[in-house]
Amino acid sequence: MKKVTIFWPWLAAICSGLLYTACFPPFNLTWLCWIALTPLIAAIWFSGRESRLPWLRNLLLGYAAGLAFFWTAFSWLTTVTVLGWFVLAFYMAIYFALWAWFCGLVRPRGTKTQSVATTKWDEMLVQARSAAAPPQSPWTKSTNNLLLAFVLAAAWTTQEWLRGWVFSGWGWNGLGVALHDNWPLIQIVEFTGVAGLSFMVAFANVILVTTVRRLILEARTHAPRPHFDLTLTMAAIVGVLTFGLRAGQVSTPTKPLRVAAVQSNVPQNQKFDPQFTRKIFDQFRRLSEIALRSNSPPDLLIWPESSMPGPVLAEQENYRFVMNLAASAESDLLLGAIDEENGDVYNAALLVSDGGERVQVYRKLHLVPFGEYVPGRHRVPLLARIVGDQVPGDFKAGKEYTVFALTTGDVQVAPLICFEDTIGELTRQFVLPSETNPGANLLVDITNDGWFLHSAGSHQHLANAICRCVETRRPMVRAANTGVTCFINQFGRVTQMLRDETGSTFTEGVLTGEIKVPTEHELTFYTRHGELFAKFCAVITLLAILAASAIRRRKL
Repeated sequence: MKKVTIFWPWLAAICSGLLYTACFPPFNLTWLCWIALTPLIAAIWFSGRESRLPWLRNLLLGYAAGLAFFWTAFSWLTTVTVLGWFVLAFYMAIYFALWAWFCGLVRPRGTKTQSVATTKWDEMLVQARSAAAPPQSPWTKSTNNLLLAFVLAAAWTTQEWLRGWVFSGWGWNGLGVALHDNWPLIQIVEFTGVAGLSFMVAFANVILVTTVRRLILEARTHAPRPHFDLTLTMAAIVGVLTFGLRAGQVSTPTKPLRVAAVQSNVPQNQKFDPQFTRKIFDQFRRLSEIALRSNSPPDLLIWPESSMPGPVLAEQENYRFVMNLAASAESDLLLGAIDEENGDVYNAALLVSDGGERVQVYRKLHLVPFGEYVPGRHRVPLLARIVGDQVPGDFKAGKEYTVFALTTGDVQVAPLICFEDTIGELTRQFVLPSETNPGANLLVDITNDGWFLHSAGSHQHLANAICRCVETRRPMVRAANTGVTCFINQFGRVTQMLRDETGSTFTEGVLTGEIKVPTEHELTFYTRHGELFAKFCAVITLLAILAASAIRRRKL
C-alpha cells in the first residue's frame, strides 16, 4: 500500500502528459483536453504532505509530465534527428515544471472554524457548533475555486506564451490548439489568440478537480452547497460556443479567386541532388499543366517550399525553367526557392507575374532553430554535431514583412514559409496595413514537411496553422511538398484537402478550387493588438506569485 502511495503521483503526472498528447494528431482525441491536466493537479495537491521539499517535488512532477508530453507528441522529430528529439524535451519540459511549482504554491490550505476557544466553556460551544455546522473548507467555497482556476489558467497561458518566443520559441501544440477541429469554440481567438482557448481549457481542468474534491468533502459532512463555480464555468463555455456559432454565420464581402496548389511529393533525399534535377523539372511541369488546363485556369498557381533544386534567381537552369513555365501560363506563380545575395543564403518565396516580367521576393523572417540554422554553431560545436548533416549550413533571416500583390488587382498575399503559419504574432504583421500596401487579405503557406516522412508532424503543423485564419479573419492556402495541401476559410474550417484514393494526404497531385478573399480589409482585435491577452495573463501570474509568497512569509 505504501508503494502505491509513493508511485501514484508520478504515474498521474505521466498520465497527464500522455492524455495531452492524445489530443493531437495522429490520435485527435480532442475531448481529452478538458481532463488532461487533472491527474497532474491531483498529484500536486493531494499527495506529498510528508515531503521535506514540496516545491522541488512539484517541479519534478511537472517535469515528468512535460517529458511524457514532448517525447510522445513530437516523436516525429526522430525522422530528422533522434538525439535532437531526445534533448529538446529536456528543455521544453521546464515550462510544465514551472506551472506545476506554481500550482503547488497557490494550493488551498487549512480550514476555517466558526470561532476560537478561549475557555473551557468556549471550547464546548465550539464543539457544539462544529457538530451542527462542520468547519468550512476552502475547497467548498465557489469564490475560492473560481479565483484558484483563474490564476492557474493565467499561469498556464503564460508558460505557453513564454514557450512560444523564448530562445526563438516553439509554441506548437498549446492546450487550446487541441480544439482546432471544433470551429465554433475557436472563434474567440479573433480577440484573444490561441491564449484564450488555452486559458478556457486550463480553467475547466482546475474546476473539474476542485468540484470532485468538493463533492467528496460534502459527502462526508452531508452539507452540500450550491456549486456556482462549476455552473459559471459551464455557462462560460456555452457562451463561447454560442458566440462561435453566431460568428460563423456572419457574411462579409468577398471576391472569388481561382487557386491551384501543387503537391510534388519529392523525397527529401532527392530535392537538392543534381541527378534528380531533370526529374523534378518534369514533375512540376506535368502537375502545373494539369492545373493550367483545367476548365477554369487558376489565377494563382502555387508550388511548395524549396520546390526547385537550386537557387532560382542565381542559377540559369532553374531560372530558365521557372520563367519559361511562367511565360506559358496566364496565372501568377508563387513558389518556394533558395535565394542568394552577397554570400548569404535565404529561404525565400517568389511571386512571378506578367509572364516572368515581374518578380517579387520574400525572405523568411522566422528561421527554425536546428532546422534552418544551428544556434552557436561555431561557439558550441556540440550543437552542430547533435543535428549532424541535416543542417550543413545556416540560412540568413530576412528583414521585411513583404506582401505580394497579385495581378488580379485587390488581392494581397502573405507569403508564409514553413512553420511561420504557426506563429500568430508574425502572421498578423502581414495583415496590418503599411504605407505601401493595405495589408494581406489572403494567407499562403508554402511548406516542405517531407522531412517528417508519413508521421503526424504534417498534420500537427496544420492543426497549429488553422487558428491563424480565425485570428486574422483571412483564408489560407497551404501548398506542401508532401503532407497536407489544403484550403482553409476565415472561420478555420478546412474546405478542401488533397488526398489519394485511400484517403492519405501523403501523395502527389494538384488541389484546385475557389477561395473567397475578403475585399474589405477589416482588422480583428488580435490583428491590431497581438498577444495582449497572454501578456495580461503574465501580469496576473506575476501578481499571484508575489501575493502567495507574501502570505507564506506571514504564516511562517
